[in-house]
Amino acid sequence: MRVAYLHGFASSPKTKKGLALRAHLAARGIALALPDLNAPSFRALSFAAMLERVDRLDAEEGDDEGWILVGSSLGGWLAARWAERRPARVRALLLLCPAFDVAGRWAALLPPGALERWRREGALPFANGAGELEPVHYAFFEEAGREAAFPAPACPTCVLHGVRDERVPIESSRAYAAAHPNVTLVEVDDGHELAASLPIIEAELARLLA
Repeated sequence: MRVAYLHGFASSPKTKKGLALRAHLAARGIALALPDLNAPSFRALSFAAMLERVDRLDAEEGDDEGWILVGSSLGGWLAARWAERRPARVRALLLLCPAFDVAGRWAALLPPGALERWRREGALPFANGAGELEPVHYAFFEEAGREAAFPAPACPTCVLHGVRDERVPIESSRAYAAAHPNVTLVEVDDGHELAASLPIIEAELARLLA
């Protein structure tokens, strides 16, 4: 089986959690794929392009046993959505503070007037994976409103979420787990980045691999 880490918004294949998991799995003889999901670019982000990039990864590196996908934040939504679309290709999911309901979350997170400015000007600056401000086109937000807010894949799914997450409140994952019998929720005393929870992430991933 293959394992891939899908990074979140304003991140990259150089994400700290992704690289830490790659090193952890490499010591056990398991390769971790880290695709770049800023597709086709950070400025022109597209949900369709991100899903196509996972399709390409599967075509190039997948095997008959399918994938275990680890998705962080927006990458958690992406992992769930791809598994929903390609059920035969995914064995299990590990979703880290998954950013479901992307359009609703953006509307709640942006300061007053920012969403209207984004629509009016056609682009709004966000920090990219390198921490530099870069304009992201408004079509990304429009596309979010057309996508499934809460994908429902059928495979075994573990959601690991920090109770101190201020970006994606844990109530989102609690409601998601309650609505889906194949979903297990693990709550940790941490924030959105799960900086202190890497050992727990590794343990949950080991359980899925077993």
